[in-house]
Amino acid sequence: MSGSEVKVAFSDGEVERYARHLVLREIGGPGQQKLKASSVLMIGAGGLGAPAALYLAAAGVGRLTLADDDVVSLSNLQRQVLYSVADIGEPKTAAASSRLSGLNPHVVVTQAPAVTAANAAAIIPGHDLVLDGTDNFETRLLVSDACLAAGVPLVSGAIGRWTGQVGVFAGRPCYRCLVPEVPPDAETCVAVGVVGALAGVIGSMMALEAIKVIVGAGAALTGRLLIYDALAAETRTVRIAADPACPACGSNR
Repeated sequence: MSGSEVKVAFSDGEVERYARHLVLREIGGPGQQKLKASSVLMIGAGGLGAPAALYLAAAGVGRLTLADDDVVSLSNLQRQVLYSVADIGEPKTAAASSRLSGLNPHVVVTQAPAVTAANAAAIIPGHDLVLDGTDNFETRLLVSDACLAAGVPLVSGAIGRWTGQVGVFAGRPCYRCLVPEVPPDAETCVAVGVVGALAGVIGSMMALEAIKVIVGAGAALTGRLLIYDALAAETRTVRIAADPACPACGSNR
């Protein structure tokens, strides 16, 4: 993605809006043009999708697609910072689209249904990057498979209790190399809880990795997993090995 040549024009207002990016050596005008020309799919508009979408819209991605079927509930407001009490009962994608368009009218925000095995092949292609902020392994695995098939890089995040993780998958290794199948003891935030601010930390990291991938800045977490322990205030990064027997990307498939 970093090697593509992109030429798009900025209005005077956009130059002022993105001034702090434009003076960054790693972004500058060429990087901001890549952001404006990019099309990003955010799967899940909840705890991780909310902060990630806010920062991607603020950063100036050209098109941001939000895929979710859920509606805003009171229990969401502990961590899903896109929404307010007035949004309760509204579809998340509709409420989020209104908020993001208000934050940055230069971003085209579109809505899509939740990604499933039946529609993934229709929704994912056409985007330059996918962010997965869903809260179940079934969806994460099917999204990984669909991104692999479409050749679209994936930024994956997850949180639970006081721990979060984020990684980038672009070809091999894929997410199935890390999690081959749904764990039998898989837990959800509904069952075990999650501290609200952790969603902001990991969701922001997802947005940051997405920006790095789009503009070609620094070393993205490609093939690596960053794990954040909020209780201990510690992070560690582990390298993900490509599994030769992976049913999605392995050499024996």
